[in-house]
Amino acid sequence: MAYANDVRTGYTPAFSGFFANLADRFAKYKVYRATINELSQLSGRELADLGISRSMIKSVAIEAAYGA
Repeated sequence: MAYANDVRTGYTPAFSGFFANLADRFAKYKVYRATINELSQLSGRELADLGISRSMIKSVAIEAAYGA
């Protein structure tokens, strides 16, 4: 009786790297969207207390998610 000891799935390291990269990009995008949503809900006074103007929300979210 024959047994298959070496089963190949067809996934290469580059293919799995693609999914790791995709998962990383999705996680960063979730941080970006969460930051925008949270800052957008704050009043102008609360944003001023943080030293952020409403026009800076997008740039703050980009820095929070993707770095400087």
